[in-house]
Amino acid sequence: LFIVVVAVNSTLLTINAGDYIFYTDWAWTSYTVFSISQTLMLIVGATYYLTFTGVPGTATYYALIMTVYTWIAKAAWFSLGYPYDFIVTPVWLPSAMLLDLVYWATKKNKHSLILFGGVLVGMSLPLFNMVNLITVADPLETAFKYPRPTLPPYMTPIEPQVGKFYNSPVALGAGAGAVLGCTFAALGCKLNI
Repeated sequence: LFIVVVAVNSTLLTINAGDYIFYTDWAWTSYTVFSISQTLMLIVGATYYLTFTGVPGTATYYALIMTVYTWIAKAAWFSLGYPYDFIVTPVWLPSAMLLDLVYWATKKNKHSLILFGGVLVGMSLPLFNMVNLITVADPLETAFKYPRPTLPPYMTPIEPQVGKFYNSPVALGAGAGAVLGCTFAALGCKLNI
């Protein structure tokens, strides 16, 4: 029950971090930030429970709870008329599986989990998260179909910043995620002490 409660709360913090529809023209430039936030939310909780139980597979279970809860929340919002694409959520599972694999392959070595697991999750999640961006409906079409006149001035859509970050938000997200992933994996392990 404890793992379910924390995974659900983690999902609440993560759920809009891949919500590209409400960042229409900002989708590509915001992609890196969203990928990093999802990486860190996944890795802290998954590492914590992995080291808490000591059972490889717990990280994937944690990501599965996040996925199912996100499906439920997005289905509710979709029924209210928000333009969600249902397929865009299960991107945490492959990265969590890599975390479990590292923990199992290194015979439950926490230092290897922090270093190798952190790097693998940090580098893989931005790549898997690209599925989110590819499967979302065309941002410009959505922007005209679902106008949001209540957006604050600093979130008013602007022209897409094509070419920013060397035209590779995945590479930037993976690089930053690999560095920060180790730090947050260490935090997840430290929470058990």
